[in-house]
Amino acid sequence: MGLMDKAKAALDSDKGERATDTGIDKIEELASKKTGGGHDEQIRKAGEAVDKKLGTN
Repeated sequence: MGLMDKAKAALDSDKGERATDTGIDKIEELASKKTGGGHDEQIRKAGEAVDKKLGTN
């Protein structure tokens, strides 16, 4: 199993999914604070797009 396969397997695990979801949530919160909450809908959509691209829920 190559390095990329191992990385994909780690992201697809429950632990990996929780970690990516937590990271995305933190980034969304930071972006919301930096923009004063004025772009929350766009930030949420971007977070969903990243989550989908990573293959997690």
